Amino acid sequence: MSRVHRLKLFAWAVVGLAVPVAVARFLFGLGATTHLSDAVPWGLWIGFDVLSGVALAAGGFVVTAAVYIFKLERLHSVVRPAVLTAFLGYVAVVVGLLFDLGLPWNIWHMIVFWNPHSPLFEVGWCVMLYLTVLVLEFLPVPAEQLKPLARLGRFLARVRLALVIAGIGLSTLHQSSLGSLFLIMPSRLHPLWYSPLLPVLFLVSAIGLGLAMAIFESHSTTYLYRRKPETEVLAGLGNAARFVLIGYVLLRLADLAARGTLSEAGKAQWQAGMFWLELALMAVIPAVLFSVRKLRQRRGWQWAAASICVLGTVLNRINVGGLVHQGRGAEAYLPSWNEWLISAGVVCAAVLVFLFFVERFRVWEERPVDPAAEPLRLPEFQPVGMTWLGWPVVAGRTAYSLAFVLAASLGVALIAPRAAEARGVPATAVHRARGGETLWIDGDRDGVGVEFPHAAIGKKLGGPGSCPLCHHMNLPRDRSSGCYECHRDMYLESDAFRHEFHASPSGAKLGCTQCHRKGQPRSKQSAVACAKCHKDLIPAGATIQVASYRAPGYVRAMHGLCIDCHLRHSEAAGKPRPTACTYCHRQPRSLAQGEAPGPKEVVGKALAAPFAVR
Repeated sequence: MSRVHRLKLFAWAVVGLAVPVAVARFLFGLGATTHLSDAVPWGLWIGFDVLSGVALAAGGFVVTAAVYIFKLERLHSVVRPAVLTAFLGYVAVVVGLLFDLGLPWNIWHMIVFWNPHSPLFEVGWCVMLYLTVLVLEFLPVPAEQLKPLARLGRFLARVRLALVIAGIGLSTLHQSSLGSLFLIMPSRLHPLWYSPLLPVLFLVSAIGLGLAMAIFESHSTTYLYRRKPETEVLAGLGNAARFVLIGYVLLRLADLAARGTLSEAGKAQWQAGMFWLELALMAVIPAVLFSVRKLRQRRGWQWAAASICVLGTVLNRINVGGLVHQGRGAEAYLPSWNEWLISAGVVCAAVLVFLFFVERFRVWEERPVDPAAEPLRLPEFQPVGMTWLGWPVVAGRTAYSLAFVLAASLGVALIAPRAAEARGVPATAVHRARGGETLWIDGDRDGVGVEFPHAAIGKKLGGPGSCPLCHHMNLPRDRSSGCYECHRDMYLESDAFRHEFHASPSGAKLGCTQCHRKGQPRSKQSAVACAKCHKDLIPAGATIQVASYRAPGYVRAMHGLCIDCHLRHSEAAGKPRPTACTYCHRQPRSLAQGEAPGPKEVVGKALAAPFAVR
């Protein structure tokens, strides 16, 4: 069995394992198949499938720019493979994103519901448009052998330069915009990775990776199909890559030094070790190997340098995408085997499609020929059972189908019955806020909360008489009842009325006719108003109207209360939008870490410009 056949057999087996897991993910949701949570909403699929996938596909615009813009014709032999790799990379990104989205069927919304202020809006549109450009760039290749597409292929070949320019522009935009996406989370991303230059760093590293990826793909397929290596051509790519990678190292270190955060790299913490490992793999080691001329011109060292660069850049994207994020609470995230398997399945599917195009179309100057397919070659019998599966094409289909079916059966068996069901949102009890003048609001006690300057905000809004602006209900024998009294679950609705309590002998001991009118169905419509008995239920000055006693979840209620107030004050102050999320959601902490800071430490600065845009 040849190297290609062994790779295909392995890839089909992995895809077979991944298919039932993928079906389970869409049937039962993220909670049943992943280790993602509210504290860790981004995991392996974002860091590897999306961020790394986009970066790994950068060879498409880098190589096409070199050949068609800078007229480096000696690189013409690697253009088609680079464009095909980029196209499949972006398809894999879209597929990976569908797995990660909670409601993947709504992915089309950004086409209709525009939000031009969002970095994701720009990234999404650029990915869609660049994927279209890649299809048009590569279409002339199959059009050479498919007569119905011949005329279209000739037309696309004539407008190739315009497509290349459009592809360079779009790819440049979204490679950098993926970095812009993380500019809005300065308190979330570790200081060694957060930088105002993230868009530039993402773009420069993508260019270096694009060159390395072209080398990696060429040598990998050369090994698989026993082709003549393009050592001299790839040495030129390595020579260019070393300057890009050296520039990336200098830019990143200079940025850290200029912002005064370079000292973080010397601290005794795992993030510092991860920083140096990542920088060494993605830039330093490959740049050194590509800088030594003798090593740069040798096939093995070219492949080693490119592989190390690919590995380091993937690590960088996984780090930025979530691994080194702060504020995740005490919960550690380790991807489930379902997440690993789906990512591997997406990659193996892309590899199979790549090999399909290589073997059936002129992606290279000459299509690879399978020696076992020669007409005069004698049949080869399997050593076990002495059977002949047919000519190579038929034998391959038989073996690959068998591997896929057996692996899919194993995948179904591996899905744990206890996890293969949709349990919905689990009930999470709410605890009252702790503190004095400054409250620490952490309803589920997970260490991720908000420091709220209760006394100072009350004073600013009018003193004791301002309480009903937030505390809009008085429970019996209480005044300005706390939010947790009615919103008793973090995410689920709560019954603030509690019918069982009112009718229970151990509760309010009320008879049915004391609330429901006689002769009418006992329903909410026939019940008397609660204020008939509870005269002070709604305090004077309350601005929140209670339409139902089905109280929304604590998180929803708190966000609705705070954001609504912020919006009103922003409009009154002429501000375009309210305070950013990070203004309230700062570093996670708990009272075990020390007393809540006093008003002068936190509250004073918040009140100085409480509704400013940050």
